[in-house]
Amino acid sequence: MSSVTLRTFPDATRLAEAAASAFLTAMAGASGASSAQHVAVSGGRIARAFFETVALLSRDKGMEWNGTHFHWADERCVPPEHPESNYALAHESLFSRIHIQPDQVHRIRGEEPPEVAARQAAETLARWVPKNSQGQPSLDLVILGMGEDGHVASLFPGGLPPDQADPSYRAVVGPKPPPNRVTLTYPALLAANRVWVLASGAGKAEALRTSLTKGGTPPLGWVLANREETLVFSDIPGVEPSLEEGHASGAR
Repeated sequence: MSSVTLRTFPDATRLAEAAASAFLTAMAGASGASSAQHVAVSGGRIARAFFETVALLSRDKGMEWNGTHFHWADERCVPPEHPESNYALAHESLFSRIHIQPDQVHRIRGEEPPEVAARQAAETLARWVPKNSQGQPSLDLVILGMGEDGHVASLFPGGLPPDQADPSYRAVVGPKPPPNRVTLTYPALLAANRVWVLASGAGKAEALRTSLTKGGTPPLGWVLANREETLVFSDIPGVEPSLEEGHASGAR
């Protein structure tokens, strides 16, 4: 049975602080561990606040990043210095502010043709991340945002359907500019050991409410219903867990 924990906060700042603190706790043992922690991150407004808070708390704690590797949940097909690049956002607000080696950052090459970039990203993930019994790389943690239509990564409503035969990354065309993107697929999200969702913004209330309802149709709803466990951080007022059969629990 799937389980969703919803943690709610009064604003985006508190959300980012809680998520960043939880992230640092999760990564704290990676430097001395025998195996690395592989994390996929996303873009968006809340991602910037999250990255900046991670960098600040990391500096305060003297955090070592030797055992953490960063991958991406999705990327726009633009050069790495482009203002729409998710890598550029992470580099500006996180990587440039912490001590991390270049070979620990596995960006999606958005400057390549989309199909080439997707294939390269899948090959990189397979090279670095252990696979599960279905042959999917099992990321230790995926941190997702959520759009006003309930999309996660670059999995949009009416777009890429769930298919267990999918590789870990696919090229997609989204409804928002820039349209060409590379995204983790549904099987890759199901294979991850942990998935956190940072759902921020009052305009997203209906998408989150629908996703938290049994049978919810947005991409986030499909992910929540098909994973064993998902943690949702939210600053969206008036949304409470409503999934049936004990599917969700609220935590403040």
